[in-house]
Amino acid sequence: MPPILSITNLAKTYAPRPPRQAAFEALKNVSLDIQRGEIFALLGPNGAGKTTLISIVCGIVTASSGKVTVDGFDNVAQYREARSRIGLVPQELHTDAFESVWKTVSFSRGLWGLPPSPAHIEKVLKDLSLWDKKDNRVMTLSGGMKRRLMIAKALAHEPNILFLDEPTAGVDVELRKDMWNLVRTLRAGGVTVILTTHYIQEAEEMADRVGVMSKGSLILVEEKAVLMQKLGGKQLALHLTSKLDAIPASLSGYKLTLAAGGTDLVYSYDTKGERTGITALLQDVAAAGIRFKDVETKESSLEEIFVSLVREPRP
Repeated sequence: MPPILSITNLAKTYAPRPPRQAAFEALKNVSLDIQRGEIFALLGPNGAGKTTLISIVCGIVTASSGKVTVDGFDNVAQYREARSRIGLVPQELHTDAFESVWKTVSFSRGLWGLPPSPAHIEKVLKDLSLWDKKDNRVMTLSGGMKRRLMIAKALAHEPNILFLDEPTAGVDVELRKDMWNLVRTLRAGGVTVILTTHYIQEAEEMADRVGVMSKGSLILVEEKAVLMQKLGGKQLALHLTSKLDAIPASLSGYKLTLAAGGTDLVYSYDTKGERTGITALLQDVAAAGIRFKDVETKESSLEEIFVSLVREPRP
């Protein structure tokens, strides 16, 4: 099955302007295929190029070079066909504060030239737990409800693809989990979801695949489980019986670190290696006269993998 979204050699360079004296490459030949029905998380620090990439796909920004195909339609030559298949939920909340929820969502559908569909609007509002607020003015909604309303607006014209730019920014933990469940429901209904997020836990919780951007380049795309298996490692923490001021020279070959104020001795190792070195480490720790009261192992999180990727120097 062909990808629902195909991005090929996409680049964007901004002309120099004060105070910047040189041209700025916001995107550098980014290529990416998104499969129909998946949840794809796009990660990267501020300035990595995530918003520029989304803006080009959605037709808000013009690319310097490259091609975007949305459900088989070129997003330049066949702009309206391509754009009508995309719903965009920006990070900022933009709504008419004095309009009702029902009219706000219905108006968004009308912008695409679609005939009224009260049944679809009702379904969207019910799916987003907004049905009992349908007659309320937008200004009376809580911050979390307004964010749900933004999603309802983006779904009003029945898109195949939904972009969520920082969907849970500024919401509490409970509402964040509700939003995660909502995204899964949307995917179950046939919507392909692409989200950008600073909450690594969000990607770890929901995404099928993860893409990492840094300095305008897409440096990695991988299935989440495979990524964590390939790049993840484990840590062995020895909880010491007494504080250690420095790691003995006899243990320097293990690349150990001290944590918890010197009461933990931490050993990182690769789970893919034939030998972990733990047995030899424990023997050498005992020979050094170091005593410990407990042992704990921990796998690397997606956040730790992400940090290690974006810190690595790139060409």
